[in-house]
Amino acid sequence: MNEPKNTALNESFDPHASSLQGEVQNEVLEELYAIRGSIDNFDAQLVYLLAERFKATQRVGHLKAKHKLPPSDPNREKAQIERLRALAHEAHLDPEFAEKFLNFVISEVIRHHQHISDTHKNA
Repeated sequence: MNEPKNTALNESFDPHASSLQGEVQNEVLEELYAIRGSIDNFDAQLVYLLAERFKATQRVGHLKAKHKLPPSDPNREKAQIERLRALAHEAHLDPEFAEKFLNFVISEVIRHHQHISDTHKNA
């Protein structure tokens, strides 16, 4: 997996941005900043993981277009949702949230696959 790059965006990000400065004790703010630092790291990892996932689904889209397969595979999607719900349950994550998240990702993948298919047909 690619590591986050030291970009201007990262350099301009203020990890201590908060509406709570001056409202709570410094010790509380420092603990809050530490926890939020972990959250920021998780968010960066999620972005890079999603980028890698979409690179793989792009390859699937090109393979499907080449062989004139449909952009969507409902049986695969159903199995993936069931699998992700079970994983979410094991991980103590709300399965409803996990399903909503995967449905969003799947809809984006299908949109990309349809675009690749359309582009392939017009080439």
